[in-house]
Amino acid sequence: MPGWEDELERWLMPFLDRLGHKTRQRMCPLYVAGLIGPGDRKSVQPMAERLATSNYDQLHHFIADGVWDATPLETELLNQADRLVGGSDAVLVIDDTSLPKKGERSVGVAAQYASALGKTANCQTLVSLTLARGEVPVMVALRLFLPDSWTGDVSRLKRARVPVEHRTPRSKPEIALAEIDRAMAANMRFGCVLADAGYGLSAPFRQGLTERGLTWAVGIPRHQKVYPVDVKLIWPITKVRGKPRKHHVPDILSIAAEQMLASAKWKTVSWRSGTKGRLKARFAALRVRTADGPPQRIWEKGQQHLPGDEAWLIGEQRASGEKKYYLANLSAATDLRTLAATIKARWICEQAHQQLKGKRRSRPIRKGLAWGLQSVDQRVCKSLAAGMEAATTENYEVRPNDQGRSSSIRDCG
Repeated sequence: MPGWEDELERWLMPFLDRLGHKTRQRMCPLYVAGLIGPGDRKSVQPMAERLATSNYDQLHHFIADGVWDATPLETELLNQADRLVGGSDAVLVIDDTSLPKKGERSVGVAAQYASALGKTANCQTLVSLTLARGEVPVMVALRLFLPDSWTGDVSRLKRARVPVEHRTPRSKPEIALAEIDRAMAANMRFGCVLADAGYGLSAPFRQGLTERGLTWAVGIPRHQKVYPVDVKLIWPITKVRGKPRKHHVPDILSIAAEQMLASAKWKTVSWRSGTKGRLKARFAALRVRTADGPPQRIWEKGQQHLPGDEAWLIGEQRASGEKKYYLANLSAATDLRTLAATIKARWICEQAHQQLKGKRRSRPIRKGLAWGLQSVDQRVCKSLAAGMEAATTENYEVRPNDQGRSSSIRDCG
């Protein structure tokens, strides 16, 4: 894109104001230009050579050793993302991505599932939040996940200079909920939270979204237990002498999601146009009660979770024959096409991840302090690209900075 340097300078102005120190304000545009600009190698020395700058030492210090608070910069990123694509028809996509690595010194590197490779491998795993509307995604959060092999080794954490506040073990769903809280505190507007089965199988994650008043649609494994929507809690009939039971039990046992939809009516639904025509699949949906209430012993069946909240159970059968399952707390009046379009809106996140990996492929994260800065700069780059795309897309309005916030953050679009 001609004149991208001028566009970069204009776009970075609100971010530079949040950096404070003049040296940081001077180094940040160089680093971001190096990430966005030509060249495959994205480590500091090759970028400094391409930019014809004699400030290699200062640039390296800015990335590796600078100690400063990234919170103001991250808050500005949330504000800019909201300005570009925020609204009641936007979605917030929760996902994780992996960066395959060799060795053991990069922060958080361990043998874990690598989505980029489709298998367990030595990698870093990142929890991401992407705000998207239409076909424009803006990555607004990217947090490094530390596995047990790191959080249980204090000397390793110190050697990698991981900040003290990030040394406490946290699951990926816990990290995601914390990032959602940060986005909500910044009044970032979105209608629905989307996540894959890696997050959807977590009952505390789903419950956390509901407690925050959010609308959500998440993937689940096929064996996820659910109850029929008309399940009732009854007093159990004791079969032996003894004290009467103190707790109700459901009048029917929970069953797997795939079993619940086995006899449902499946329909072919088209949710949007792709490059090769309309995208279609077969869908079925039933109202159910999730089996994520308190655990309770139910006769000889042992411990089972009591019925939880009412939700949609959705099944998808793809052209290959593969079936996927989802839960969503959209209203009971939602039609099947809207349910399908909502759960399939996650596709835009995959595009954002692929672009991010392309920019990061040669830049290792070896120090905890450096990771925070690099992740912010990567998200600033994505926000810049989204702004350029939004500004050049037909029938797409880039809204002004002074647009008022609405209360639609918790409404489903």
